[in-house]
Amino acid sequence: MPAARISLFRSLPFRVLVAVFGVHITGAAAPAAQPALPAFDLAAHEAPRVTRLVGTALKKKPRTITSVVNPRSAGGVHDFSSEGDYWWPDPANPDGPYIQRDGLSNPDNFVAHRRLLIAFSRDVAALAAAYKLTRDERYAAAAARHLRAWFVGPSTRMNPSLLYSQAIKGRATGRSIGLIDTLHLCEVALAAETLRGAQSYSKNDDTAVTGWFRDYLHWMRTHAYGIEESEAKNNHGTCWTLQAACFATLTGDAGTLALCRRRLKEIHLPDQMAADGSFPLELRRTKPYGYSIFNLDVMTALGQILGAPGENLITWELPDGRSLARGIAWLAPCLADKSKWPLKPDVMYWDDWPVRQPALLFGALAAGRADWLEIWKKLDPDPEVEEVQRNFPIRQPVLWVRQ
Repeated sequence: MPAARISLFRSLPFRVLVAVFGVHITGAAAPAAQPALPAFDLAAHEAPRVTRLVGTALKKKPRTITSVVNPRSAGGVHDFSSEGDYWWPDPANPDGPYIQRDGLSNPDNFVAHRRLLIAFSRDVAALAAAYKLTRDERYAAAAARHLRAWFVGPSTRMNPSLLYSQAIKGRATGRSIGLIDTLHLCEVALAAETLRGAQSYSKNDDTAVTGWFRDYLHWMRTHAYGIEESEAKNNHGTCWTLQAACFATLTGDAGTLALCRRRLKEIHLPDQMAADGSFPLELRRTKPYGYSIFNLDVMTALGQILGAPGENLITWELPDGRSLARGIAWLAPCLADKSKWPLKPDVMYWDDWPVRQPALLFGALAAGRADWLEIWKKLDPDPEVEEVQRNFPIRQPVLWVRQ
């Protein structure tokens, strides 16, 4: 693992390891604390939750997209497939092209591959987090099995492209906005990096998995769908950049990482954030609360993953004072008390937000805001509602926090 990405939390203090995991790492040292909030130990805080999650993840066998075929997809068995959420049959022409109903998800659309991808991401991230905290090879071995199934095995692997995502009956076999479906691979890429050096994750495994992400990143940067998605001016553009940043982190692509820093500083912040820290394009949607939360989480995760010693991208400001920290400051009161939300409730899932939004944690650690940390601690870290899970791709913060 490169020195710049050595974990902040290689191990937990002995007392926590014994109490929570029942293991001991020879020579283990207490994790370094974040300078901004020195009293907060993220590793110790997350250990009980990771233990609970990893107990379930250890029992699961790999299951990839090849296990379910979308009969309406124009792609093959190894091609990821999904259908546009807000597209419905036309009452005036039931057999004709679908029509859009923004913000209202059609429950009959094909989402099986998305569900499999989210479950894969959730389990592998939990296993990698447990390995990071304990260096227990059981967790690395289980995570490696899933990674090989999804990215290496000839009969089960997913193709490193996204040609058939967000299809619309009668209109499109796939669309550029479908790239948002692989946002959940961000944490998978960080998990794969965390496993480097594990006995159960061989150099051949690492080479093959990293090669898959290198191929997919190349596709994202060169195919018309990827190029169009990168130019989106709302959360879709932000999600493209977070994926590129995480995949480039795994593959060691310095050029793409530099591009992502420029995009955050020169495109996403200046073009998407208003003077007060809100996101006007997200506020125009029928689910402005959920979309505002989602975009802030993704953009703040960008600041977290792209930050470097001496470069705090979460508190970094544009000349007019806009920053990721300002965005958190605008939304945090509404995460603590939803009644403070200034607009109408979202048309769907209003009661299911917020959950343990990573923007609060990353912002608290970067800016020393104990009040944001306390809000984060009180929220649900493991939501069960499928739509919330889909828009909650950052579940294991110990994979994102570095020294």
